[in-house]
Amino acid sequence: MQLSRRSFFKFMGAAGASAAARPSTALAWESKAPPDPYGCLVDLTRCVGCRKCEEACAGVNKLPPPERPDCQCTIFEKKRRPDAKAYTVVNRYFTGKIDGFHNPSPTFAKVQCMHCQDPACVSACIVGALTKDETGAVRYDVNKCIGCRYCMVACPFEIPAYEYFDPITPRVMKCTFCYERISKEGGLPGCAAICPTEALTFGKRKTLLKVAKKRLKENPGRYINHIYGETEVGGTSWIYLSEVPFDKVNLPVLPDKPSPKLSETIQHSLFSYLWSPLALFGVLGIFMYGSNKSAEKKKETAKEKGGPDA
Repeated sequence: MQLSRRSFFKFMGAAGASAAARPSTALAWESKAPPDPYGCLVDLTRCVGCRKCEEACAGVNKLPPPERPDCQCTIFEKKRRPDAKAYTVVNRYFTGKIDGFHNPSPTFAKVQCMHCQDPACVSACIVGALTKDETGAVRYDVNKCIGCRYCMVACPFEIPAYEYFDPITPRVMKCTFCYERISKEGGLPGCAAICPTEALTFGKRKTLLKVAKKRLKENPGRYINHIYGETEVGGTSWIYLSEVPFDKVNLPVLPDKPSPKLSETIQHSLFSYLWSPLALFGVLGIFMYGSNKSAEKKKETAKEKGGPDA
């Protein structure tokens, strides 16, 4: 089988046309979010900074008790983040609000894993240790985790923490959404169950969005006209209402596009089209092998006949 220069370029052109003709829909990204997961509505206008949610979370998840749980005088002087020993924390922010006595009025904001509809951490995990289940919780399987910590880099909210102090069996630590209480016991997350001011409302996400929109409509002067988490990074299971801009309480300004949409589209494109050149070079290898065999056969035939080498 002789592969001439002209045949080679014809073959290359046909292969390229075939790859270009591949339907783009084959690479289209699709959301993997459950249709109507559970969620939690956080109304920052109702939060008084009691930190009962921190205490309940620690008890449910067998974590160390929160620092100074019975005294709020100094704990709010520093800004805290969820870490390996605390899945949720409440911070205090002064954003320019003034109370009836003309004193600065604080806003308290609880922060935890947002349990995104299409979580970047799940997309980034190369071993499937993180998954999004039907309840809406982003679950963690320590038996699959290899400690790469890609999830920590991928999370737009900078939530997953790592047990650096445990050199033997370190884990990635974050809010579990109390999925066992939800799925097996039909209960509420620990934080939502204990909140004394009903700043936390647990339920189905679509219902919570209706509740949030109703509050915005009925109290336009009380809230800024935005539900944080409705569309940010494709939507989150935890959604917020506030009377101050969300970036003032350390909730980042984020695009609506889910984080995995870009990364997974690039990955799928690379892997999909990577097989095209591999297959192409495989076929070319067969052609070249056949061409070499044909040339060798001609040489042997010519020698047997006593003629010149071909």
